[in-house]
Amino acid sequence: MKVLVTGGAGFIGSHLCERLLAAGHRVWALDNLDPFYDPAIKRRNLREIARASDRFTFVQGDITEPEPLRALCHDVRFDQIVHLAARAGVRPSLEQPALYQRVNVEGTVHVLEAARQSGTRKLVLASSSSVYGCNAKVPFSEDDPLTAPISPYAASKIACEALGHVYHHVYGLDIVMLRFFTVYGPRQRPDLAIHKFARLIRQGRPIPVYGDGSSARDYTFITDILDGVEACMQHEFGYEIFNLGDSRPVRLDRLIELLEQALGQPAQRQWLPAQPGDVPITYADIRKAGTRLGYQPRVPLEEGLQRFVAWFNTVSHPHETPSADPAAPERST
Repeated sequence: MKVLVTGGAGFIGSHLCERLLAAGHRVWALDNLDPFYDPAIKRRNLREIARASDRFTFVQGDITEPEPLRALCHDVRFDQIVHLAARAGVRPSLEQPALYQRVNVEGTVHVLEAARQSGTRKLVLASSSSVYGCNAKVPFSEDDPLTAPISPYAASKIACEALGHVYHHVYGLDIVMLRFFTVYGPRQRPDLAIHKFARLIRQGRPIPVYGDGSSARDYTFITDILDGVEACMQHEFGYEIFNLGDSRPVRLDRLIELLEQALGQPAQRQWLPAQPGDVPITYADIRKAGTRLGYQPRVPLEEGLQRFVAWFNTVSHPHETPSADPAAPERST
């Protein structure tokens, strides 16, 4: 099978490319090597993918530019597209809302149009737990109304889900939307909390703790996410939405304790006010994914952090932070 992975040089995308190559597929990764964090990190990911198989092709390109994307899809005629490319994160979207709509919403339209025009009938698209906003009901279910997004990022992902439904209803494309819950693991972006905290702890610098430490996230290890994506690629759904999470939320203060244990080093905490756009908890109801996909997360946070630290200790981190300020807002999945 010929598969296009947009955002294929990034954290989730690079792991997915390797998983698909191991399964015998031909894989193309489309990525613009965005400079929000050091593009050398993505190039390192690409080198690791390329070593895995000669059935891998990297294309540097941008989903906001429709013609090169259309030409690529027309020339290759992909069997499936997994669309992961996006401007990610809650806090930065508060400062650049127009950019988030252009990349995430218009970019997704370009991907859907390129698929439709080239005859690709099946797409798996990344959404986010952020779409639930300040949902008072936990765990979050795919049937919950999405009436209270609290960031431009969340709003852009809700729009992408609506566009997926349109392209299924009007054009007959098979569309799956996956709401990812705080994905972590080897190659995690350096701006995300676990990677950022690990780096600051190693440097003996304080880590920023927003609020009182009681906020909780549904941390989900990368291999569990890949299992869900791969299962979606093996079935037809028409149009469907699935949560992919661990379904075991962990408080921020507990996460820091577990990371201290995994690193074998204490953290210095810098207490800061809670941030606009942050939700108090994310918590995935994964019963639907379990029933329809056979999805069952296997890696608990304690084990996942050990695996992350084992990787973290093997790589250098000279230019991996987008800001020298340890309190700079990280982007969240």
